[in-house]
Amino acid sequence: MSVDVICRIVAGDLDAEIVHRDDDLIAFLDHRPVFKGHVLIAPVRHIDDLLSLPGELMQPMLGLGQRLSRAFITALGAQGSFTAINTIISQSIPHLHMHVVPRSKGDGLRGFFWPRTRYADGEAAEYGQLITSALADLDLTDA
Repeated sequence: MSVDVICRIVAGDLDAEIVHRDDDLIAFLDHRPVFKGHVLIAPVRHIDDLLSLPGELMQPMLGLGQRLSRAFITALGAQGSFTAINTIISQSIPHLHMHVVPRSKGDGLRGFFWPRTRYADGEAAEYGQLITSALADLDLTDA
């Protein structure tokens, strides 16, 4: 049985720019983002898809998506975000993951056409640090 990309990131066998990790969830930059700052949120334990997500992880996963959306405003100057979960169809990784993409008016995203970009050397780390810092600031104000 092959191990999926997300399980490899969770295990530390594959590098990723991680912006959040706790006992249940991991969030990291998509290596081919729609827009820079595009984050994937996934359960730490392997869960195939949304249909298999246990109820106790629903609120934490969606809550982290909400916090990331807020962090994008502070960290990246985004005006909002796009959040999506593919379930089976168009699910490129057989491990549940939620896309949280920073958005701004006039950014060119139309419908479900998702052009992809790449980070320059060191740029993913810069975006990761901006988002991680903004999440930490949100945690302090929410406490």
